[in-house]
Amino acid sequence: MSQQEKMKFGTFGGVFTPSILTIFGLIMFMRSNYVVGNAGVYQSLIILLLSSAITLLTALSISAISSNTPVHGGGAYFLISRVLGPGFGTAIGIALFMAQALSIPFYILGFSEALCNSFPNLEPWYKLICIGALVLLFIMTWIGTSGIIKIQYLLLAALLASITIFLAGAWKNYSDVHFNANLHANYSQGENIWTMFAIYFPAVTGIMAGVNMSGDLINPKKSIPKGTLYAVIFGALVYGVQMLLCAGMTSNSELKERPFLVLIEAGDSLLLTSTVGLGFMVIGGVLLATLSSAIGSYLGAPRVLQALSADGTIPSLRIFSKVSKKGEPHNALLASFLVSLAVLFFINTDDKSGLNTVAEIVTMVFLYTYGMTNLAAFVESSGANPSFRPSFRFFHWSTALLGAIGCIWSAFMINPSAAAVALTVIVLLYYLAKRNENTAVFSDARRGFIYSRISRNMQILTKMKENSKNWRPTILVFVGVLNKRVNLVQFSKWLGKDAGIVSLVNVITGELKDCITQRDESLEQMNHFIELNKLALYPEVVIMKDFDSGLSSFIQGHSLAPIKPNIVMFGWPQKETRIIHFYKHLQTVTELNKNIVCVMDKSYFLKQGSKKVIDCWWRGCDNGSFMIMLAYLISQNVEWENTTIRLMRQVPNEEEKGKHLRELQHIATEARIEAHAEIVISNESYQDVLNKHSRESNLVVLGIEIPAPGQELAHYTAIEKLLTQMPTTILVKSIGDVDLKS
Repeated sequence: MSQQEKMKFGTFGGVFTPSILTIFGLIMFMRSNYVVGNAGVYQSLIILLLSSAITLLTALSISAISSNTPVHGGGAYFLISRVLGPGFGTAIGIALFMAQALSIPFYILGFSEALCNSFPNLEPWYKLICIGALVLLFIMTWIGTSGIIKIQYLLLAALLASITIFLAGAWKNYSDVHFNANLHANYSQGENIWTMFAIYFPAVTGIMAGVNMSGDLINPKKSIPKGTLYAVIFGALVYGVQMLLCAGMTSNSELKERPFLVLIEAGDSLLLTSTVGLGFMVIGGVLLATLSSAIGSYLGAPRVLQALSADGTIPSLRIFSKVSKKGEPHNALLASFLVSLAVLFFINTDDKSGLNTVAEIVTMVFLYTYGMTNLAAFVESSGANPSFRPSFRFFHWSTALLGAIGCIWSAFMINPSAAAVALTVIVLLYYLAKRNENTAVFSDARRGFIYSRISRNMQILTKMKENSKNWRPTILVFVGVLNKRVNLVQFSKWLGKDAGIVSLVNVITGELKDCITQRDESLEQMNHFIELNKLALYPEVVIMKDFDSGLSSFIQGHSLAPIKPNIVMFGWPQKETRIIHFYKHLQTVTELNKNIVCVMDKSYFLKQGSKKVIDCWWRGCDNGSFMIMLAYLISQNVEWENTTIRLMRQVPNEEEKGKHLRELQHIATEARIEAHAEIVISNESYQDVLNKHSRESNLVVLGIEIPAPGQELAHYTAIEKLLTQMPTTILVKSIGDVDLKS
């Protein structure tokens, strides 16, 4: 194992710890009681629930995206850029880096302020303390994340001890009189629930601290969802307990005027002696909370900048893409340090209003980052991309949309001006990343606008390289007369619904001049059929002098700019006179490097609501991935609800069973598709095994090979015999362009 591999971290150390250390920050010690004193218990809990709901929705989106794609360094930037593209990714990446880089001096200023308030003699050394803390943390992070993570364990233990002490003190001093007096809001002049929401919300904005460690995790797909959700839930529970206990600890005026000092006094009250108390632990808690938050930003900011620079969307940032032998982004870390140092040198520490304004803008950027993360998850899910198969199941596109709306709404409720400034900055960064692209062409007419957008998108799509992650079914279906091939059309609809494009093709043989009227009538009938059945399919009627010789030219020429068919679908021939021609067609399609799907229709009727079974019989790897993908696409339709996909394989003995069972289970896990692996031990003929185990299934998917010339009739006869008593069966021949791991 390499040194870099040894430095990888798990869920607790790499995600939960940095997240919860950032959540348990300044707000808990310095402002939570102030919120309760003004908003009262009822409204404080509403603020907590609203804030936590936004964070939880974002955490669900993060979990879905991170469990669907290999996550590398860069955290939120990586997740957004891989879904919404380089424009949005770069804009949010730079904004997120600046927010976290600016967060470092803000947390350090909070640390120094708390230290000087606790020990007034240190006030003259305020700025020197700030710079000293900044340099010390820089040295620690320069040495490496391994040491930082270990220190964070100690920080977490000490911080939890501090929180336990002031909560225990609050419980000891709890009074129903105080609690009842603090139930309802008692706002100071100029304050309301939204100003309190603005003050409190930064308490729950720590979830990105763990996500930003994505490049340093052993298993990001598992650690990010678990660690993030655990941190959100645990943080909300602790804050809720604090609000309830502190509301009963002291009077309303004390909570508002001395929010931090009452926590120290609660700690002091735990010991009986009047000269010694545990309040010093609370002081230590706020100091550790601010330092740990600064460390979280020190770890996150350089990793975002390094990942952004490595993508090369802005060439001038390439210098920050380099990493050390241990994988540390030292150049990006130095940039973070210089930004922080500049803030500490030039900010007027006596004027807190300017600092608060910049802090609000930083908070806005975090909210927009959350909003864009939710938007990325919404785009992935609502786009019905077959590659979007997150192993994290507690997610729906509606939660992502609600999270995105909640983030934007919260930003403007906190401070409309700051929200507008942050949004303007993000838009400018977006156009900076997109500066080499031409602007869109608009038209007054609705059709003209749509046409121009399609034309533009086609140009963009032409320049994009195809890859297995973005594979979608683009299907040519040779249906002939629609009324005779209704079930073939149904299968094409199931395969292409929301995820692909399906063209229904009727070929009329004859001379062009003699068949124009027939062609127009056939096209009109197909359009009527599609409209009547509300099908998202595209009709095509083609006149060919000879179908068998014209097939090759048609398949090659049929495309919508860069979108070319990757699947050709046929019905299984019923007449022996068409067998030789049918196999020639399959050979032509194979030579043109297209996937083949043949439907042997047994007109099986699907009862809605009943449990259904699709069997994929695995006999090798050539067609397997394509077979499973087709089964998955079909199972996503409403007619196939409650469908069980079975991966079946026949082996001769018990020794073979374990190996092949693990293989099929591994394939299903890697594909992120719910499928049941089943190994059949039998020395009977394949036909007998197939009939015995799949005769009652709703659909069977099998792979086939194209027979050599002269063997067509024998192959056709063997298939007919094999499937004579079987339900509807799909026979496939794959070109290997489907990768289930993507």
